[in-house]
Parts: sequence; structure tokens; C-alpha cells
Amino acid sequence: MTEVPSRGRRAALCRLMAAPAALAVPSWAAAQAAWPSKPVTLIVPFPAGGGTDAFARPLSAALTRQFGKQVLVDNRGGAGGTVGAGIAAKSAPDGYSWFLGAVHHAIAPSVYPKLDYDIRSDLVPVALVSKVPQVVVVNPQRVPAANLPELLKFVRANPGKLNYGSAGNGTSHHLAGELFKLQTKTFITHIPYRGAGPALQDLIAGQVDVMFDGLGSSAVHIKNGRIKALAVAAEQRSPGFPDIPTAGEGGVPTYQVATWYGLWAPRGTPKELIERMAGEVTRTIGGELKDTWVQLGSKPAALTGAAFGNFVEAEIKRWAEVVKASGAKLD
Repeated sequence: MTEVPSRGRRAALCRLMAAPAALAVPSWAAAQAAWPSKPVTLIVPFPAGGGTDAFARPLSAALTRQFGKQVLVDNRGGAGGTVGAGIAAKSAPDGYSWFLGAVHHAIAPSVYPKLDYDIRSDLVPVALVSKVPQVVVVNPQRVPAANLPELLKFVRANPGKLNYGSAGNGTSHHLAGELFKLQTKTFITHIPYRGAGPALQDLIAGQVDVMFDGLGSSAVHIKNGRIKALAVAAEQRSPGFPDIPTAGEGGVPTYQVATWYGLWAPRGTPKELIERMAGEVTRTIGGELKDTWVQLGSKPAALTGAAFGNFVEAEIKRWAEVVKASGAKLD
């Protein structure tokens, strides 16, 4: 005869059988609460020394101090930032890989016929990191212009003589140059590089004449006189560089272009970790890094989550119109 367990024994057996399922939830919750328990990686889709790096390095250092775990920058350049974006999109969604992309990734869908990732569906918007105006910079040894009107006069008198470097086809540097040519009815030859860093180094070395660069990456070189800034592509002068006139002051009021940098996570990353990272980034750039951002020509950003996603969507549409109007193509 089978023994029927008492009420007390039945309750104990039920608790024992439910234990594995009950333990699974606290285990995952505990793992998230302990995050990060190992180094975190920021995938930067351009070589070291460019505009993205100018913000990624201070941010990674500040987050390292906040987390008590190293936040490493992993530079993966190529194809206008799309190689690194593809790598990030395929990374494990465990909170240890994040993607620090840029405005270039809102332009890419309009100029690259095939991408191995979708910025809308494969990556989740976390936070806008910074937004800085583009700046027209020249090598003062190669370009006989002290201001924007003098540059325009020289270019119109010597069509095709000057060239401009960019971070690659389809990047904001490329489109900013094409937009400048369109609005000023001038011609300057485009030379694409594998990132803003290499292009900027060639500008400094005299291999390139002009760049339409993000103010963040050009800032230190403008200050030490290695390159000369002729205009910022913004409605107002930059607080960190009050001596640089706006393009409007130089006679091209419609020329307004900004470079922005943002953080994404691979699709599938836990919502709790995304929200925590967004909060940490916002707190850092609005606090410890506030002065650093001003010196790089940026203001602290405040868009996170869906608000940042809406901003990116608007930028994708805006740049699609610029690509169509300028007729920009992959060189």
C-alpha cells in the first residue's frame, strides 16, 4: 500500500521541487545587480585619433572609475564606420559590449547599398553622448586663406586645385564637404580615409588641404596652431572656441552641420542594463566630464532611450535628403 504523505511533507516536497525554478530568477537578477563583474568594451568603429575617440577615451576612463571595472575602447575602423557597427551588432547582448557610433551611421543607409546590419533593428539606442558643430579647417602652409571668404575666393579661382580629406565614404565629413560644395558652387576633390584620425594626420602633415571635421577631433590641433579653423558650421559660435566665426559670418548662412556621437547596445541586451548604462553615461557627461566636453566644443547631451532613437530616425531622414540633393556617391 502506497503511503500518503502528510500535509506537512507534501508542502516540503512542493518547496523542494520549486526550488530550482525559484533560484533561477534570483541568480539572473543577482548577475545584473553585480554588473559589471568584468571589463566592459566600447566598440569604436574608427581608428584611434578621430572624433569618436576624442569622446570615447575620456568617457571610458570616467566609467572605469565609476564601475570599478575597466571600460576598454576597441577601435574597429573601416568602410566609413560600418565594419565596426556590424561587429557590434553581432556581439553578445550580455552588457559587456557597447557600440559608440556617430552621425555617420545615420548617413550609411543612404550611401551603402548593402550593410550587414540594420541600425534600426540590430542595435538598441542607449544615449546621445555629444553633439558638436563641424568646422572648416585647413593646412595653413598649403591654403592661402585666413578666413572663409578668402578660401571661397581661392577655390573659385582654382577649381579642383584643393582637396579635402574625410573619415571615409558616407561619413559626415564626406557629406559635409559635398554640402559645402553644393551650397557654395565650388569644387574640391574628395579623398576618403579609413577614419578621421588618419585624414587629420595627413592634413597636419600637408598631404591634404582642407577638412570638414568635427570640432572635437580638431580642437587640440586648432589650439596648438597646426591647423587653422576658418568657420564653424553652426548658427552660433562655439563657447569653447569663441574666436572662430560661424559660416554665416563668412557668407554661407545655410551651411550648418553637426557631428554627434551616441551609444547603442546589441539587440537583446537586458533592458535593466541599458537603462543603467544610460543613467551612468548621462550622469558622467553632465558632471565629471562637463568641462572636458565644452573644451571639445560640445554641450552635455540629455537624450536617452526612445528619445535618442527618435533623434536618430530624424537624422536618417535628414541625411537621406542631403545625399539625394548633393548627388554624393561612393568614390
